[in-house]
This record gives sequence, structure tokens and C-alpha cells, in this order.
Amino acid sequence: MKNISMKSTQLIEDSYTNYHHSVYLYIYYRIAHKEEAEDLAQDVYVRLMDYDRMLCAETIKYFIFTIARNLVTDYLRRYYKRQEVTSYLYEHTVAYTNETELRVVANDLEACEKYRLSLLPPRRRTIYAMSRFEDKSISDISAELNLSHRTVENHLRIGRHEVREFIKQCI
Repeated sequence: MKNISMKSTQLIEDSYTNYHHSVYLYIYYRIAHKEEAEDLAQDVYVRLMDYDRMLCAETIKYFIFTIARNLVTDYLRRYYKRQEVTSYLYEHTVAYTNETELRVVANDLEACEKYRLSLLPPRRRTIYAMSRFEDKSISDISAELNLSHRTVENHLRIGRHEVREFIKQCI
């Protein structure tokens, strides 16, 4: 039994000397990361040393490349899964960040609008608020406040202009 173990160890040493560079190139060609390819090439021989059964000189080369292929497949599977998770997290983090920033900007603009609204004359403020916040049409506002259609249009136009100019200054 000890003799078989010595033969296997010698066979692994010889195969390392003969095939290590080829195994490294095989792996490097598939994953294109130098350090990772070196690590995986070493892992091939670690797995080979952990192999309990008798190794055969005629088939060890094929066995080594089978181990290498399996390690590359596992590596690529983990790599693409990690990329997928990273991409998912990045997309949702960016979306969440952008959504939060947009909400903050919208709240700031709304605060500016309400501040400027408070500075408008009472009649203009009422007309602007009814149009903007209550979604009432000019006809509805004129009927409710008992004003002419044209008067409501003028107050609304002037109010919008003043608020718009104030918001431009805020930005």
C-alpha cells in the first residue's frame, strides 16, 4: 500500500512538472485573470493529491484537465452569479438613491412654491391654490369666487409667473 502511495506521489510530481504550465494556460485562456488562473492551477494539483484511488500514468493527463475543466466551470458559475448579484444591488441602490434625491428636491421646490404663494395677494393666492392644489379649472374658480373668467385667468397667469420666477431664483 505504501508502495502505491509513493508511486502516486511521484506520478503527481512528474505530472506537475510536465503539465502545470499547460494547465495554467488552459485555465487562463478561459477566465482571463492571471492570479485566479494561477490559484486554480494549484487547486488542480491539490485535488489530485486528495484523490484516494490509484492513479495511472496513461490517464493522469486527461484526469488533470478534467479537474481543471470542472474547477473553471465552478469558478465561472460563481463569478457570473456574483456579477448578477452585484448588478442587482447596484441597480436597486442607484434607483433608491435617485428616488430619494428626487424626493428631497421635489420637497424643497414645493417648500419654495408654498413660501412664494404666501407672499401673493390674498385673491391671487386663493386662485393659484385652487388651480394648483385643488385641480379646479378656470371656469370652476370663476363660478365659485363669483369673478369673471378673464379676471381669474389674469390672476392665475400673474401668480404662476411670480412663483415660477421665484423658483428659478431658488434653483
